[in-house]
Amino acid sequence: MAGNLEFTFGGLLDHIAEKYPERDALVYPERNIRYSWQKFNNICRQVAKGLLKIGIKKGDNVAIWAYNVPEWVILQFASAKIGAILVTVNTAYKSAELEYILKQSDSVALFMVQGYRDTDYPETLAEVIPEVKTSEPGKLNNKEFPFLKTLVFIGDKTPKGMLNFESIAELGEWVDDSELQEIESTLAVHDTINMQYTSGTTGFPKGVMLSHYNVVNNGYYIGECMKFTENDRLCIPVPFFHCFGSVLAVMASVTHGTAMIPIEQFDPLQVLQTVEKEKCTALHGVPTMFIAELEHPDFKKFDLSTLRTGIMAGSVCPIEVMKRVVRDMHLTEITSVYGQTESSPGITQTRTEDSLELRVATVGRALPGAEVKIVDVETGETLPPGKQGELCARGYMVMKGYYKMPEETAKVIDAENWLHTGDLAVMDDNGYCKITGRIKQMIIRGGENIYPKEIEEFLYTHLGISDVQVYGVPDRKYGEQVMAAVILKKGVSMTEDDIRNFCRGKIANYKVPKYVKFVDSYPMTASGKIQKFKLREMAIKELSLDDDA
Repeated sequence: MAGNLEFTFGGLLDHIAEKYPERDALVYPERNIRYSWQKFNNICRQVAKGLLKIGIKKGDNVAIWAYNVPEWVILQFASAKIGAILVTVNTAYKSAELEYILKQSDSVALFMVQGYRDTDYPETLAEVIPEVKTSEPGKLNNKEFPFLKTLVFIGDKTPKGMLNFESIAELGEWVDDSELQEIESTLAVHDTINMQYTSGTTGFPKGVMLSHYNVVNNGYYIGECMKFTENDRLCIPVPFFHCFGSVLAVMASVTHGTAMIPIEQFDPLQVLQTVEKEKCTALHGVPTMFIAELEHPDFKKFDLSTLRTGIMAGSVCPIEVMKRVVRDMHLTEITSVYGQTESSPGITQTRTEDSLELRVATVGRALPGAEVKIVDVETGETLPPGKQGELCARGYMVMKGYYKMPEETAKVIDAENWLHTGDLAVMDDNGYCKITGRIKQMIIRGGENIYPKEIEEFLYTHLGISDVQVYGVPDRKYGEQVMAAVILKKGVSMTEDDIRNFCRGKIANYKVPKYVKFVDSYPMTASGKIQKFKLREMAIKELSLDDDA
């Protein structure tokens, strides 16, 4: 039956900590961290009280910009225990994206690490808010960001103007347990508790508001489809800021008492070492991650025989990769999930007992409690099995809406509460779905969803660009790559590198066009609509790209 878990995040954690107090909850072998459920819950409670002490209240939006550090998972539950809403920021974001999200989300606090790959986070933040370096911790004052007051650093050597995460746990000692309990008693399962930003066809990311009920139940059913128990141990190399990490991994584990063993930043060798050392029974990843693990030169040296299940999702799963994962990594019960942030995220999933053919060729059938239908793109009529149309979903997992964007919400959730995914699919007689294409112009590069409009809007800010069209082209490693066809203003000359350099540091590296083509005009329909599919076809021919890459 749908939605049979009536827990808030905090209530769920209390329940599991009571049920499996001494079993492993969160393990970081590299850091010698091994928290039992009881210890993990106690730490989350302590940090929750510390958040109250620094002035964070129920209903406040709190942003986190970090890779898979232990503090991420702690904050996911600590903030929820006081009813604060966790806003997740993509680790690859640069200054323009960070500025947009901090403003649009009305975040009162930002938790952050030192940086990720080529991005220094404190420096990037100082570009956006110069006052950071001179303000007193907890008293940031910038009229562009009227809500943002508190910056919290995760790690050593706290930059000026920031509090340290460790001190928040210490401050929690000054808050009485009864104060936390009082707030927890006011929380409701349908309150918004998580906000994840998804790039939009409108050009700007939208804050997807998810409730305790959305996330807890979606995580529960995802775990059920993998037959998770308290004896399972999940290796988590997928990022927490995505639903893949925070729901399909963390929440699927917490609802079942399954041990969580995160990888801080994806590294195929570390995944293999961790699976062997911690005797993991489950492993998640996007196809590129599994490929990197399989192709690692030391792959054969590792004993992966404890593996049983997990999820391969994020982009189309190549058949040969799935077969090798089953055969060579012992993931005989691996599943695939289809969904989107707006549905918390899972809509369909294959089951552990499904044939390999079904697990490879389809994205499974509706999760328990979810309804799925395929509708005619033009008329909205429900289509019979075997006919291609738009996949729509309804149920407990559909988001509450986009933050402060009611018109955008109304475009995707209709009057009967059906979520329109924008994806084309075919359903068979048994309810198994095959994703066949996209109505919306989305690029999926290595599991990251990229909306061309967002990159186009950014490139329009370049004074030398008259018009730009961004689209995806096939790529053997990542599935798709970003390409831009640019029309320059009269008298302006630029190189491909000029375009790429303009993007660097301002938008995430994965959004920077790999290919740039300068053109004088675009292929058009009779009514004047630009035909992006023709630009894609031309690129495949000119660049000798294989459309079946």
